[in-house]
Amino acid sequence: MTAAAVALALGAAVCFALGAALQQRAARQEPPHGTADPRLVIRLLRRRSWLLGKIPDLTGTLLQAFALRFGPLTLVQPLLVSGMFLAIPLEAALDHRRPHPRDLTAVAACVLGLGVFLAAARPRAGVAQPSLMGWMGLALVGGALVGICLLLAHRADGAARGTLLGIASGLLYAGTAALLKTVAERVTDDPLSTLTDWHLYALVVVGFASVALNQNAFQNGPLAAPLTSITLVDPIASVVIGVTAFHETLSFGGLRLLVEVPAILAMAFGIWLAGTRPGGREGFEGG
Repeated sequence: MTAAAVALALGAAVCFALGAALQQRAARQEPPHGTADPRLVIRLLRRRSWLLGKIPDLTGTLLQAFALRFGPLTLVQPLLVSGMFLAIPLEAALDHRRPHPRDLTAVAACVLGLGVFLAAARPRAGVAQPSLMGWMGLALVGGALVGICLLLAHRADGAARGTLLGIASGLLYAGTAALLKTVAERVTDDPLSTLTDWHLYALVVVGFASVALNQNAFQNGPLAAPLTSITLVDPIASVVIGVTAFHETLSFGGLRLLVEVPAILAMAFGIWLAGTRPGGREGFEGG
């Protein structure tokens, strides 16, 4: 089951990378919108290039759902970070330019750090779904963190704003993944009962919010800033959710800390590097 989860998660990562590159290009062609402005998504629905980007995005979501059905949240979500390697060169190719060295360094630091952390921590499965109290705790903490990011993003611009919006998007994507895992479990066990289950409708609401915020993040600065934040915060938040709500386990202590602490520092360096990239919003083309 673990091998199947890994293969499906890697397939999802490739799909998400292609979708992110296409959608970011379309979002940059729209005039700037306010933080979390839903009108941006409405305008993007009229763009063929953005709709084309949703095809690999939806395919990736389907593969992600199957991966979460076979593997723990603490394993599947971090594996999606591998798509970062493909998304940055794809964005550069679509813009007919070479990838910025700073972007590639940020991505490499995050991917290497996260990969080493996962190898040392060895995530293992827990319960099928959290308790109601567990969900309430996730909603309160996650909502507060997203709100703080949105307030700070309102006063920032360029790569810094894209990074903050990316962090908020990553938190929402982690919540979406947790809900998706629960819904996938219920669909397999009793498909009809899923239609009356609150998890399904919460998934729709949180999923739409994450997509809307994601597109807003893509409007600010180079792709590396929001994408690095999203793809790093998503797995980290998912690991926290997996451990606290799904009771999945990770290995810490002893000699492992000598590996895990530098890995965490490498990830922090990567997200800082992406968020401090010089230059503002690139490529607004109008139309």
